[in-house]
Amino acid sequence: MNYRENLKDKKRIVVKIGSSSITHPETGALNLTKLEVLVRELCDLKNRGKEVILVSSGAIAVGRQAIGVHHRPKNVSEKQACAAIGQAQLMMTYQKLFSEYGHRAAQILMTKNTMIDNLSRRNASNTFDELIKLGAIPVVNENDTVSTYEIQFGDNDTLSAIVSALTHADLLLLLSDIDGLYTDDPRKNPGAQFIDLVDKVDDHYMKMGKGSGSDVGTGGMATKLSAAKIANASGADMIIANGDDFHVIHRLLDGRNIGTLFVGHLDENFDLVDVLEEDR
Repeated sequence: MNYRENLKDKKRIVVKIGSSSITHPETGALNLTKLEVLVRELCDLKNRGKEVILVSSGAIAVGRQAIGVHHRPKNVSEKQACAAIGQAQLMMTYQKLFSEYGHRAAQILMTKNTMIDNLSRRNASNTFDELIKLGAIPVVNENDTVSTYEIQFGDNDTLSAIVSALTHADLLLLLSDIDGLYTDDPRKNPGAQFIDLVDKVDDHYMKMGKGSGSDVGTGGMATKLSAAKIANASGADMIIANGDDFHVIHRLLDGRNIGTLFVGHLDENFDLVDVLEEDR
């Protein structure tokens, strides 16, 4: 089976963007040139008849730059203050850019409690469906301004996989500062081998999980592999690819052999609540 060729037929696509992919490393400020490419790519997917959901990190990074906090916030209140400022600025930028290409962005902020509570989970699912029906592009982030350790996802790799499962997406794209899965950390081991296809995420692959080394992101390779297990069990394919050039989005949907593709296999016993409860 040509798994890459099948990507052309994916209908509902979740795209996750890491903080390091949309900010300048020197300042932490938004990289507007890259954001414009990202938005143009997503709008073009919409123009091709695809349904698009964006899971975007960056609120804390943008907020800390806006108020001149040059260190990575450590305590909860400082993180939440940066997130409150940064999320508003980030969303305003997204709305402006999407509108320039004739599309609407809609903000959705979530916590783990959103998914564990049955009523909240159904409401979230209905909201996604209605927004997509209306032609909007949901822009999702964790609600960092109210999240505590007990109710947070902790990283947007996990959140994007949960969103993928909740919305019955066909494909999840994780775009970060890494090319995909290697047998070892290529930054430390030049002999590490690249893996372009994973049929099943088992313990062998989980042991390959390494930290990403990013200064602004929270999710390393281990979280991406966990996200693959969630997305694949819900029936979605997942790709880890480098977000340095967001033109990679249309190249992936054209079937190009880029990044690591994790093949989805629907697990009839898969339950989102069980996944989240295990992580509590």
